[in-house]
Amino acid sequence: MKLHVAQSDLKQTIDRVVEYTFGMDLTWDWPGGVAYYGVSRAFEVTGEPSYLDRMAGWVDEYIEAGLPGWTVNTCAMGHMLLTLYEQSGDQKYLDLILSKVDYLEHRALRFGDRVLQHTVSAKNDFPEQAWADTLFMAAYFLLRVGVKLQEKRLIDDALNQFYWHINYLQDENTGLWYHGYNHIGKDHMSGIYWARANAWAAYTMSRAARGLPESYLYPPMMHIWSSLRDQLAALKKLQKDDGLWGTVLDYPEAYSEVSASSGIAAAMVMQGNPLHAKYVRKALDGVLGNIAENGRVLNVSGGTAVMKNIEGYLGIDRKWAQGWGQGLALAFLTAALESNEGPKYGA
Repeated sequence: MKLHVAQSDLKQTIDRVVEYTFGMDLTWDWPGGVAYYGVSRAFEVTGEPSYLDRMAGWVDEYIEAGLPGWTVNTCAMGHMLLTLYEQSGDQKYLDLILSKVDYLEHRALRFGDRVLQHTVSAKNDFPEQAWADTLFMAAYFLLRVGVKLQEKRLIDDALNQFYWHINYLQDENTGLWYHGYNHIGKDHMSGIYWARANAWAAYTMSRAARGLPESYLYPPMMHIWSSLRDQLAALKKLQKDDGLWGTVLDYPEAYSEVSASSGIAAAMVMQGNPLHAKYVRKALDGVLGNIAENGRVLNVSGGTAVMKNIEGYLGIDRKWAQGWGQGLALAFLTAALESNEGPKYGA
C-alpha cells in the first residue's frame, strides 16, 4: 500500500510517541498492555534497541515490586512479554506468559461455548458479557502464544474466541460491531456501534489473518476474513472529513476519536486492499494532526464501559493522554511505516 509519506518523518513521530509513552505512569493493566504493545511494534519495525532495553527495564522493576493478579485485561501485558521473550529467550518472560495462559485456560470466567467473559477485576463485574476489548487483551494474545510455541490447542481456543465474538457482536446487516453482548439477556445492551470496539475487532482480526501460518487450514479463519472484509467496507463509508471516525460510528455529531481511528486505519493497512489506500492516507493525516510535539496522542476517549445510551458514550472525556491512545497510534504508525513503498516525499 503506497502512502507516499517520508519514512524519516514517520520514524521521528514514532520516536516522539514512544518517548512520551515511557514517561507515563502506567501500571500492569490494560492501558500499559496496549501502550507497550505499541512500543513493541515500534521496536519490531524500526529495530531501535533502546525501546527493547527500556521495556525490559520496566518489566524487571515491576516484577521486583510485585505483579497483580490476572484478569482478561491484565493479560494485555502479555504482548510485550512475547516480544521480550522472542528477543532474549529469557525464561522469566516465558514463565509470565505461561502463567497468563494458564489463567485464561483454567480460571478465567467463561460462558456458552467456552467464550471468555470480559473481566477487569477479581470480581464478576459483567456476568456472561462478551466485549470486543477481549479480542485484543486475551484472544489475540493466546493466538500469538499458540503460534510461537506451536500449541494447536491455544490457536484453536483463540480462534474460537474470534468466532463467537464475531457471532455475538457483529451486525451482519451493517457490518459494524456492537460494544458488548449480554448472554443472559441475549441482547447488545444499549446497542451502540462504539468506534473503539470496532478498532479492537478490526485490528486483531487483521493481525490474526497475517500471523497464523497456513491459516487457510483453520475453518474459523474464513469467518474472520469475511467478517473483517464486511466491517472495513462499512467503516470506510463512515470516515469523517478530518480523516478520523466518530466515537459513535453512525452518529454524525459524535466527536472524532483518535485511538479508534488508529486501530481502524491500521487494520486497513494490514488487510492490504489497495483501494483502501486513500482512506488510510486521510486517516494518517488526521492522526498525525493529533500528535503533540512532545509525542502525546490527543483526543483519545477515556476508559469506557458498555454505556446505557448514546449520551454516555458522547460524554466520555478526551482531555488526557491514555495508554491505549499511545499504543494504538503506534500500531497504526508502524503499520504505515512497514507498508509505505514507492516514492517518499521529503525523504
